[in-house]
Amino acid sequence: MESLKAKRKVLVLAPSLKSLGGIQNYISTLVDGLQVGLGSGGVRIVAVPGDPEVQVDGGLALRSSVKVRFLFSAITAAISWSPDLVICAHVGLAPVARLIEQLKGVPYWVILYGIEVWGDLPKSKRDALAAAQRYVAITHFTLDVTIARHRLERRHELILPPTLPKGQAPSPEAGYVKSEGSSRPMVLTVGRIAASERYKGHDIMLEAWPDVLRRVPEAVYWIVGDGDDRRRLESRARELGIGDSVHFAGSVSHEELDVCYDRCCVFAMPARTELDTGVPRGEGFGIVFLEAMAHGKPVVGPRVGAPAEFIRSGEHGLLVDPTDSREVAEALIELLEDPARARRMGDAGREWVTHEFSFDRFCKRLRDALQG
Repeated sequence: MESLKAKRKVLVLAPSLKSLGGIQNYISTLVDGLQVGLGSGGVRIVAVPGDPEVQVDGGLALRSSVKVRFLFSAITAAISWSPDLVICAHVGLAPVARLIEQLKGVPYWVILYGIEVWGDLPKSKRDALAAAQRYVAITHFTLDVTIARHRLERRHELILPPTLPKGQAPSPEAGYVKSEGSSRPMVLTVGRIAASERYKGHDIMLEAWPDVLRRVPEAVYWIVGDGDDRRRLESRARELGIGDSVHFAGSVSHEELDVCYDRCCVFAMPARTELDTGVPRGEGFGIVFLEAMAHGKPVVGPRVGAPAEFIRSGEHGLLVDPTDSREVAEALIELLEDPARARRMGDAGREWVTHEFSFDRFCKRLRDALQG
């Protein structure tokens, strides 16, 4: 450890950290992990000093002044601090990392999450990606899709999946007793309810729910999250005659979310992965599955895509065809009607998360890569 601290200096180039989200949380964990291995003096971060803004065409883009400020800060840090490695925390910043390599001879890694690298890329980003020393992907699925899509060479790949927040460990007594003792078994979905993210599977869950109620009439379905598609989904629930058993909770606090995970019997998000469309969609990982498993809950997820990489069907929950409402319903019914089996799956999932997705495990993977 001391030899690693003595010889490594890592500059992290990051997108804006002003907004909260999965990528921002991952970068925070990455910096914490680097500091554990290198000490605070061995890590510096330069983040884009502003969020993208909505353009006339409806797209998002950074203002030119923000780009210039970031470029100046990144080059200045590279020249004055002389890192021996740059970690580019988003492919959008890879051209800057490549420029630093050309100016200073410093190699760089690029982190790959999901949809941002599943589709087409401008030539500058594609060339910068191809020139990276190492690809750091949060799943094998994203790595394989990216390499195939952009015809990249495999080189020193590192799979570095997300983890629970630093210092947070799964409770050995997650709230399953609460859900067993409740008069109404609860199924939970957590995710943004946005028209642009319909792949998450809210529609298919609502279509499956009437079949669930025919077998488990006392069941309730809670949807945590908000967005511009909520009103349409609420209307759809009424059309299906299930409005009384479907609760749209909206956005909730971290504490309230923990209560929801504790209260539910099953977590379900049959998210589709769509790679052949003009705009690829899907979960690059699916951190909500990890959170549910950490709470000791069985999960229902998609048979194809990144979540299937770490959810073992029949052991941690059930994997389904996310386009088949009947199959989704059958999986939910199977778990709701057999709480003993559901609990065994939840316990196995919590043990898996504790072993494979702890912060300590994240740090070890990162440390081994830095030493390699």
